[in-house]
Amino acid sequence: MGGDHGVSVTVPAALQALQDQPALKLILVGRRDIIEAELQRLHAAEGERLVIRHASEVVNMDDPPAQALRSKKDSSMRVAINLVKEGGAQAAVSAGNTGALMATARFVLKTLPGIDRPAIVTTLPTTRDHVHVLDLGANVDCTPEQLLQFAVMGSILVSAVEGKPKPRVGLLNIGEEDIKGNEAVKKANEMLRASSLNYCGFVEGDDIYTGDMDVIVCDGFVGNVMLKTSEGLAHMIAHYMKQEFRRNLLTRLAALIALPVLHAFKKRVDPRRYNGATLVGLNGTVIKSHGGADKMAFGHAILEALAEVRNNVPERIGRELAALDTAASA
Repeated sequence: MGGDHGVSVTVPAALQALQDQPALKLILVGRRDIIEAELQRLHAAEGERLVIRHASEVVNMDDPPAQALRSKKDSSMRVAINLVKEGGAQAAVSAGNTGALMATARFVLKTLPGIDRPAIVTTLPTTRDHVHVLDLGANVDCTPEQLLQFAVMGSILVSAVEGKPKPRVGLLNIGEEDIKGNEAVKKANEMLRASSLNYCGFVEGDDIYTGDMDVIVCDGFVGNVMLKTSEGLAHMIAHYMKQEFRRNLLTRLAALIALPVLHAFKKRVDPRRYNGATLVGLNGTVIKSHGGADKMAFGHAILEALAEVRNNVPERIGRELAALDTAASA
């Protein structure tokens, strides 16, 4: 029910995902009348693989997280996460209010043993492939211990979903030298060097898109600013390219010639292909879709949930953390 477009995006995306993934079953959580009307418009209906679960309330995009948690206990967001808690679903996907989703998921599912706070992790395109970055806004202020936990969770996530045995991990900083950065980052650097992770040291902002790292760790303040800056830069580049190609008849002809290259470039950096941020560190799988996601983007968020369920990501993170705790106390 959430996001900028609600069921006009989420329901078509769900139907497409069911068509593409024969093993998938989906529960559409929200106002039954609204969901049924959208299904009817799309000439679809409930069935064995598609079920509606009614929820009488909706968390608005501007609702304070604490208010959503306390006063909207029958919201679509809360009911969906309760289904994961009770075993009625293996993952929850939402395009709704990020703060409310994190607060509700943390309250209902709890964090894994050894994790202080969940983090938001997503993939970004690089010149080689892509990189996982966390945290992207869940935790504004982080301790060195929490940054270490983020690195462990990110490394296990990449290892589980992508089959990389030793993902390369970097810590985002204002320089590569050990003397650079604030005290939390410096201490986290020492802890990461002493860990069993494949830690490669500090990385700067211009290293994010080189593809040299599989996982980049930062606090939520830095991560969110970095993400929004990247999105703004992409929009600016697209704006200027359109402006230049439309400048005169010659540039319009050049645009026609360059059209295949432009389409290929757009496909490679299309943010919709990277939609679906994991709330990692929870005792369950919860995926946050961008609020402005279209059908294709929301479909990718569903596929991200499916991949994490198939690879037992929360369970694997829990086992790895337990092993690390045992090794640390030995």
